[in-house]
Amino acid sequence: MVNAYILVQTNVGKAAEVVRAVREIEGVVLAEDVTGPYDVIVRAEAESVDQLGQLVISKVGAVPGITRTVTCPVVNV
Repeated sequence: MVNAYILVQTNVGKAAEVVRAVREIEGVVLAEDVTGPYDVIVRAEAESVDQLGQLVISKVGAVPGITRTVTCPVVNV
């Protein structure tokens, strides 16, 4: 299992809508509004890095109102 945090920037005033939409995506464990340089933080999981990439590109990145994402895979050291 691959876990990642996805840092999301949205259009002004769209963070709440983005959170509601992203929470409906299979593989998303958590999505919350935050303050700072990013508007939303998403916790996601997938079976592989390839599936995680598909989740981010095809599903999360396609949500209206999202302008940029940064994916941070979780590593266990």
